[in-house]
Amino acid sequence: MNEPDRPQMSEPSKPPQGPVARMLLKWLMRPARVTGVETLSPRFRSIELEGDALKGVAWSIGQKIQVAMGSGLSARTYTPVSWDAEKGRTRLLAFAHGNGPGSRWASGLRQGDICWFFGPRRSLDLSTRKAPMVLFGDETSFGVASAFRDSGQMDGATYVFEASDAAEANSVLAAIGLGSATLIVRSGDDAHLAAVEAELLRFSASAHFVLTGKASSIQRISRTLKAAGVVTSRMSTKAYWALGKTGLN
Repeated sequence: MNEPDRPQMSEPSKPPQGPVARMLLKWLMRPARVTGVETLSPRFRSIELEGDALKGVAWSIGQKIQVAMGSGLSARTYTPVSWDAEKGRTRLLAFAHGNGPGSRWASGLRQGDICWFFGPRRSLDLSTRKAPMVLFGDETSFGVASAFRDSGQMDGATYVFEASDAAEANSVLAAIGLGSATLIVRSGDDAHLAAVEAELLRFSASAHFVLTGKASSIQRISRTLKAAGVVTSRMSTKAYWALGKTGLN
């Protein structure tokens, strides 16, 4: 899932085809027009969407949308970085990893394209959490981290990420205002997670931990934090992907 992508033909976002799919989903789908696509790196795109269907929408930071891929019921999940309900605008940070529908969609998007999506829906709720906060994640977590940073809800928060390409990740983090984050490069056998754990354990006495990204990394780090005395109420978790699984949300 983490192999570098090459630019490819766009896989358009379409409303599901067929009478059953249309009947089930016609009231849930929202259309939006792509008003901007900024290439932050070979695998990262900042995507601006706009449309009347985005107006008056109740959205809170950490919620997700699911964008329809191709012509079936397949969808990929994204965490909006921002949402302007008055003007009908939202912004996504897409990471094109692997060669799946989501990567082809993000890599091929052009201004003026129409996308169809569900949501926003509940995903990661930190509305009752208080500082200090520590957010752990990977490339798929950059969007939610940027949303929390921009909101002011995580003032003074600590960000720790695992990533495959340090140069690319550092460049993107700097571009989205998270240049001070701690970045730890992945190793093939996950030995790097020992360094992640050591970094997080420095805050084990009082911090609330937000663990996002790769499912197996979250599971291991959760066990380590619990063994160090961090109670479950001081942890929020959300897996965005897992090896061997597609469409995880």
